[in-house]
Amino acid sequence: MLEDNLPEIVPIFPLSGALLLPRGVLPLNIFEPRYLNMVHDAMANDRTIGMVQPLKNDDKSQRPAVYQTGCLGRITAFNETEDDRFLIMLTGVNRFHIARELPDQNGYRRIVPDYSDFSEDQVPETGNQIDRNRLLDVLHLFLQQNAIEVEWKAVTALPDEQLIVSLAMTCPFKPNEKQALLECASLAERSQVLTALLEMALLSPGTDDSVRPN
Repeated sequence: MLEDNLPEIVPIFPLSGALLLPRGVLPLNIFEPRYLNMVHDAMANDRTIGMVQPLKNDDKSQRPAVYQTGCLGRITAFNETEDDRFLIMLTGVNRFHIARELPDQNGYRRIVPDYSDFSEDQVPETGNQIDRNRLLDVLHLFLQQNAIEVEWKAVTALPDEQLIVSLAMTCPFKPNEKQALLECASLAERSQVLTALLEMALLSPGTDDSVRPN
């Protein structure tokens, strides 16, 4: 069920290649003036920011068209650097559709979110219907092919949801592939899409890991 205190107005941060999922944690380095304003205002209020992706990852305009599905995050760690940047950790709370966009505030964009299609996002999912062994087998091959070193025992010890959320957010998939992972209806579907993307990456190495704000 949805929390009663989910915000009715949400500032959005369009960032190509960045994926936030419920209960996932996304580190962000904030340096643009408008997004410094956004974080400052969020810290003074409910600490929430909506992560969305531009429809075109090479769109450098001030107001790029964005996907209509994003994820609300809450700032759970905050640090201000000596050169006036903000280093924050954003923890995923609930996905949303963009119902409508509002006038800008202090240079950043704001939207009215619609959470109704994602009423179960705040309830952790079990992995009863995922093929964990297949996912781990493909992941192991992907890591080997790309010479990525990880603590494998720590990876395999993760609970199903944490494993899938972590992999979906950190694997170097293309922006449209990350969006597909965001929009999956269930943990089982996200596991299937994740496994398929890893399998495709094995056949055609060289994914786009760029992450750019808009």
